[in-house]
Amino acid sequence: MAPLPGAELVQTPLQLYRYLLRCCRQLPTKGIQEHYKHAVRQSFRVHSDEDNPERIQQIIKRAIEDADWILNKYKNDS
Repeated sequence: MAPLPGAELVQTPLQLYRYLLRCCRQLPTKGIQEHYKHAVRQSFRVHSDEDNPERIQQIIKRAIEDADWILNKYKNDS
């Protein structure tokens, strides 16, 4: 299950970036939101030179799974 509707439509790094920033808005506090926004930005920069389509799809899949895990973690902690 994806954290937000539309995860199945994410195909490009830019779509992933926007999607993950939207996921950050679902987190409970401003501090936690800013922490994960920073992590998303850093990861985007680190992988910005990736040009292998298979690897890009692996990164997208893993990032969506990680976002799901994080949102469930904070949802269950509340």
